Amino acid sequence: MAKDVLCEVNNCKFWGSGNKCSADAIYVVSNKGKQASNSEETDCKTFDPEI
Repeated sequence: MAKDVLCEVNNCKFWGSGNKCSADAIYVVSNKGKQASNSEETDCKTFDPEI
């Protein structure tokens, strides 16, 4: 498993210092409902907007 998960989405409540994700788990899915062939075809479902 990855030791550090980097993220540049600074309006997510899990975004932390050094662009590190502080979520306990990461959930990524294919955004087209089929097998993704590149990163543009995926979405992070862990995202939660910081309020």
